[in-house]
Amino acid sequence: MESLQSLPGTLAPMPSAAGAGELRRASKPIDSGGNRVVKASTLLGERQSVDIEYNGQRYRLQTTKAGKLILTK
Repeated sequence: MESLQSLPGTLAPMPSAAGAGELRRASKPIDSGGNRVVKASTLLGERQSVDIEYNGQRYRLQTTKAGKLILTK
């Protein structure tokens, strides 16, 4: 199973003179170990689960009633 830290960066539209809809990496906080930090609420929003596609595989990130996170393939 893949860890969240190995997921590709979040992409956000970048304005350009031509308006071609180019993409750039959105800036995210970095922890003391050099890892990018993404809050679970950023991924989940108001949902209990979200599907994540990585290397052609689909994973589900979900919260439990106990407030824990589960990532399943």
